[in-house]
Amino acid sequence: MSPRKSDSRDRMILSAAALLREYGASATSIDRVLAHSGAPRGSVYHHFPGGRTQLIDEAVALAGDFIAGLIDAAVQADDPVEAVDAFFVLWRDRLVESGYRAGCPIVAVAVETNDDAPQLARSAAAVFARWQEALAGLFVRHGLAEERSRRLGAFIIAAVEGAVIMCRAERSTAPIEAAAVEIHDLLRCALRDRPTAGESWPRP
Repeated sequence: MSPRKSDSRDRMILSAAALLREYGASATSIDRVLAHSGAPRGSVYHHFPGGRTQLIDEAVALAGDFIAGLIDAAVQADDPVEAVDAFFVLWRDRLVESGYRAGCPIVAVAVETNDDAPQLARSAAAVFARWQEALAGLFVRHGLAEERSRRLGAFIIAAVEGAVIMCRAERSTAPIEAAAVEIHDLLRCALRDRPTAGESWPRP
């Protein structure tokens, strides 16, 4: 039974996100998305009047929402360190399950110039900011200062993304496991040293 035509839009967005993870933005062409998704060619400009740029932008949003949902679920944990540990495990497992082929689709867009579509870089930046804010909110709820929480959120996202790139290059989980251990220890120290009621944070 062939897929319903009404499914073609969602299938194309999902395929674009999958191709971004494995091949990067420049290699995620309309033809490749059509071949991957099985969507009819005539549906492209019906569903995406903005063409390839709109399709990739929506794939970035979809991928961003998916990871944000996982972060939001993880941060409900009572222990913020366990929540961050789980975030690293998530990425490690995705790497292993894909044979080190699947990276981050947001990075795939962010690292390319996209001079003809600057909105893609803005979309990637907005996704990173959303992830950082979710982590920062977790740390604030557990007693860390807002500024420190924002820095930690940015640092964790940077560490994860950098480690994923290294893992793909080395075909090893060693980089992300090393990053996870260091972040784990950093957070334990930060939470241990948080001020008690009535105390103030030392100036940086």
